[in-house]
Amino acid sequence: MLPLLILLPFSAGLLCLATWRYPAAQRVVTAGGGLALLAGGVVLTGEVLAAGIIAETIGSWPAPFGITLVADILAAIMVTVTGLVALTGAVFSYNTIPRQSEHAGYYPVFNLLIMGVTGAFLAGDLFNLYVWFEVLLMSSFVLIALGGERGHLEGSIKYVTLNLLGSVLFLVAAGLVYGLVGTLNMAQIAARLSQLQPGELQSVVAVLLLCAFGVKAAVFPLFFWLPASYHTPPVAVTAVFSGLLTKVGVYAIIRTFTLLFVGDTAYTHTLLLVVGALTMITGVLGAVAQMEMRRLLSFHIVSQIGYLIMGVGLHSVAGLAATVVFLVHVILAKAALFMIGGIVHRARGTYDLAKLGGMAQESPGLAALFLVPALALAGIPPLSGFWAKLLLIRAGFLAGEWILVMITLGVSVLTLFSMIKIWNEAFWKESPSGDVGTVPSKVARGSNLFLVGPPLLLATLTLMMGLAAGPVYELASKAAEQLMSPQLYITAVLGGAP
Repeated sequence: MLPLLILLPFSAGLLCLATWRYPAAQRVVTAGGGLALLAGGVVLTGEVLAAGIIAETIGSWPAPFGITLVADILAAIMVTVTGLVALTGAVFSYNTIPRQSEHAGYYPVFNLLIMGVTGAFLAGDLFNLYVWFEVLLMSSFVLIALGGERGHLEGSIKYVTLNLLGSVLFLVAAGLVYGLVGTLNMAQIAARLSQLQPGELQSVVAVLLLCAFGVKAAVFPLFFWLPASYHTPPVAVTAVFSGLLTKVGVYAIIRTFTLLFVGDTAYTHTLLLVVGALTMITGVLGAVAQMEMRRLLSFHIVSQIGYLIMGVGLHSVAGLAATVVFLVHVILAKAALFMIGGIVHRARGTYDLAKLGGMAQESPGLAALFLVPALALAGIPPLSGFWAKLLLIRAGFLAGEWILVMITLGVSVLTLFSMIKIWNEAFWKESPSGDVGTVPSKVARGSNLFLVGPPLLLATLTLMMGLAAGPVYELASKAAEQLMSPQLYITAVLGGAP
């Protein structure tokens, strides 16, 4: 089943190439591929909950010699969410991607990106994780540069430069890991590292991997490429990027510091707590200073990553369960907010908050739709963000990290402030006369299903996550218990072999 999940977006990409001259067919194929991946992720989640961690090897080569794909509860959840973002991103692309970009290969590359994300979530060894990261890098670089305009190219250069640095660090760290334990299979690395005494070389490798994955996740101080590049591509691309790309880096950090490097948590996980706190603070301060909607939301991606790194650094079932809940919540909320920003731009022709206004009067439905993910991101009950932050704060209290909890609360207040700023500037205040055009009635009334449908679905799921907090937390707790029991992963892949 696991190779099939990777083949679904790959097959969709091939079908898009086969229908190169027919963009309408490519749209249907891409949305169908996202829907199929979503369904496959749901089935996989059920299988993992029923049977435990699933491991499959490619080509009948046994682990650790062959390519291993592994799915635990966290990986299954992430594959499911990837399918959801792929589906909504594909549908939202229908009316937001320029026709010249469609004819230049947008949909095949889009599916290649989804394949890379899915492969990264299922990778069972460091080398193939690196391969999937490179698939992500190549496809995302093309999607940013596809418009061919100056801003697109400038953003893509900034994006690819620092991400290539992260790839180099990843290769160096992988080489050191191989020299240390003689394998790149993550289960076997974990088994062999557990037999060694913590030492300086292990700490160096752990920090190198944190830097490599930190570039992908946009953690402090490696996040500057994100707000410098995420505002340049079409908003459908940015919505997918915000939902998935940095979360692949976070997923790799979770896997690294719950499975591989758990022998010296006093050093490695304290470092994670410091990085998480600084990421939260710098991200939200950058957001507060912005008056361009996409840049503001881009800085909030950085800020929310800090919460996730904090949960990993706590290294407890409570902290990791909160991280899983927060991870799903922030994917839904951020993708929805970028899509709503795209609708506002389509209606008004600008992302500049100073030039916006009057949207609540022109389109009360769109204003209400914005409030759901915005207030969720700020942590207002009963939305998903409230429970995610409450669980993180509770885990922080249980770990005795009082200062970190205070930082978390302060960042939440500033997040609410910046969301209110968008609301006041874009929706509540009067429209500046003569600065922007009139809102087209079709967009203002939300009658275009392809535009409004995807963020409406994501916002609805955000609300449902909050209302069903009990079952959501139960599922997240099961995922956290697996993460805190590395032997389960090792046994599923190696069958107990060292």
